[in-house]
Amino acid sequence: MLFQHEYSANFLFTLWKRVRKYGACCSGLTQNVDDLLQSHTARTMLANSEFLVMLNQAATDRVELARLLNISDNQLSYITNVDFGRGLIKCGSTIVPFMNSFPKNTRLYQLMSTKFSEQGGAAQ
Repeated sequence: MLFQHEYSANFLFTLWKRVRKYGACCSGLTQNVDDLLQSHTARTMLANSEFLVMLNQAATDRVELARLLNISDNQLSYITNVDFGRGLIKCGSTIVPFMNSFPKNTRLYQLMSTKFSEQGGAAQ
């Protein structure tokens, strides 16, 4: 939503650059990469980010991410119709696949799950 308005998009862009200048890290999350990629400002921020985690992506999102981040067809297979906890990590110019699965009956799984239905249906 913040990238829909020029003022807030520019604020985030400036903050993103300034934080990196001082050696800190910004974090951003989105469920719809396509929405993010429609903003020139957001595309620039994404392209200049040193660390990205990509999970399962829709077909249109994969094409745009591949173009923007120079992801090979083989690497795209790790974010195409994959199970939960699988994807790609981009760190600098290196892109590596990962598989991160935990037994559902553990406390660690409960802490990391992003499924709303597994959180008791309410914010905690």
